Amino acid sequence: MTEALIAAPNRMQRQLARVDEAPAFLRRFVRNIVLRRAVPFTGTAGLDYVSMTPQRVEVAIANEHRVQNHIKGVHAAAMTLLAETATGMVVGMNVRDDCVPLAKELSVAFRKRATGALRAVATLTPAQVQAMQASDKGEVQVSVTVTDEAGVEPVECEFTWAWIPSGPRKN
Repeated sequence: MTEALIAAPNRMQRQLARVDEAPAFLRRFVRNIVLRRAVPFTGTAGLDYVSMTPQRVEVAIANEHRVQNHIKGVHAAAMTLLAETATGMVVGMNVRDDCVPLAKELSVAFRKRATGALRAVATLTPAQVQAMQASDKGEVQVSVTVTDEAGVEPVECEFTWAWIPSGPRKN
């Protein structure tokens, strides 16, 4: 096991570990409530935090009226939110407690029409995790795959996240 995978849990990991105190059948529901309070817009869109580990985060969105476009598919903005949330959460699971993650750059290419609900899976390599834990400032390109109910990847996304010290800026 690498050093990056055995580092002490950060604030987000510690808070999410408390979800494990809930009965197994309630954990996903409780995790969604906690994270939707932390990032209210994800609750507005109805994002579902399927699974979260420091190396992999999976988030889903149902094809419901509140997120649909004019052709009854998941809206482009909702697809982007889904991918951004998955990448942001995996970064948030690894950034040091004295740092804050910031979305720096995103690129989204819409390739095919989506069918039904969508899932985004964001991952970090052990080297990326180690870099985040070793420095109070940096950036990382986070891998994310978005698939629909048919297993098709309707969008290709690239997200770059930065992290900086959370204290006041020094001149």
